[in-house]
Amino acid sequence: MLIARPSRSAARGDPDLRKDAEDRAHRSAEMGQPPAPRPEPSRQSLRGLDWFVFFLADVQTGFGPFIAVYLTTQKWTQSEIGLVLSIGGIVGLIGQMPGGAIIDAAKSERLVAGLAVATIGCAALAYAAWPIFPVVAIAATLHAAASCVLGPAIAAISLGLVGPHGMARRLGRNARFASLGSGVAAAVMGTCGYLLSSRSVFLVTFVLAFPTLIALSRICDNEINIAQAHGVADPPEAEAAWFASLLSLMRKRALLIFACGVFMLQLANAAMLPLMAGVVTMRSSEWATVLIAFCIVVPQAIVALTSPSVGAVAQSWGRRPLLLLGFGALVFRGLLFAVVHDPYLLVAVQIFDGITAAVFSVMVPLIVADVAFGSGHFNLAQGIVGTATGIGASLSTVLAGYVSDKFGSATAFAGLAGVAMAGLLLIALLMPETRQRDSRRG
Repeated sequence: MLIARPSRSAARGDPDLRKDAEDRAHRSAEMGQPPAPRPEPSRQSLRGLDWFVFFLADVQTGFGPFIAVYLTTQKWTQSEIGLVLSIGGIVGLIGQMPGGAIIDAAKSERLVAGLAVATIGCAALAYAAWPIFPVVAIAATLHAAASCVLGPAIAAISLGLVGPHGMARRLGRNARFASLGSGVAAAVMGTCGYLLSSRSVFLVTFVLAFPTLIALSRICDNEINIAQAHGVADPPEAEAAWFASLLSLMRKRALLIFACGVFMLQLANAAMLPLMAGVVTMRSSEWATVLIAFCIVVPQAIVALTSPSVGAVAQSWGRRPLLLLGFGALVFRGLLFAVVHDPYLLVAVQIFDGITAAVFSVMVPLIVADVAFGSGHFNLAQGIVGTATGIGASLSTVLAGYVSDKFGSATAFAGLAGVAMAGLLLIALLMPETRQRDSRRG
């Protein structure tokens, strides 16, 4: 029996895609069937996506804790800073599902992503040029709204390029470049803020929007399968049954359980680092800034090193074992924060944060793709999970801060570990395995 060979364009492309093509060809030959067609993106598009994710992480890093530092230097009160941050948080929360729906309706994910990056660049320039409340509030709103479409856009472009078969490895690669971008940007912006001024951070962010757009332009629009990017298995049927497929998606047990799991993950995780930062500041105020920087860099380094392996392992082991690993690492992290008192050992505990981050940076869009592919609402499903993420993160800081003030930080960390354990049990007892062995094995 003749064995079908992968096409030349696949052979010239990404090594992981080439391996997928060879495996599929052998399996198809063994079953006596022709190999199923799949995307064959060029090396240019794949590398363009790599660098787009890298530079976008650079741009987004500029809107992290640097905002509070910059506005404080501009004589803003803490209540004004808190109000602006709350505005961005609320817009980011309510915009998750509309953002996903916009990507599902878009004819070009690349165009939407480009407009969102340009919007964020302008927002950064507004922060630097006019640090007055009305301008900053509008900039925060625009930044949050643009961010709501960028996450789904990256996942949609990835799915449209490599298809569901190559999604696990592609998401691992995305996570690696995002982590590298965040780490490099934090170092560059921290240095600029120290040597120049906190305003320079936002000027650097504005400038970084240009290489981000250049990298995006390297992704060939005609290589992005629009139907696949939206999670459509059969375009004509999907268009005819749009509402029915939406109702079917909303009733999917795996999606609802996973959204609850992600909610519990964020409820346990979001407050840990800010709470730990306060503890470190009280115990070692002189070295607090350096220690917190290391607490951010350590997990990013772990994500950069391990996330591609997470994607590969998810294809061999399945999704559930990795979800349990991610939740288990979060449980241990919370318990160790509760009992460890040495500020320097707390940095070592952040290794567990890196494990959790590496797992969920890949698993969240991958499981959503598993569950939603074929419905035509892949990006809306991402928005549903993103909403659960935002609600969990918002409640986490409020509840943990209250418990810490009333009962002490050790009790707060133990409570967060308990929430993580509840999430682990939820996944262990109720979450089904979403990997489809016959069609998605890579």
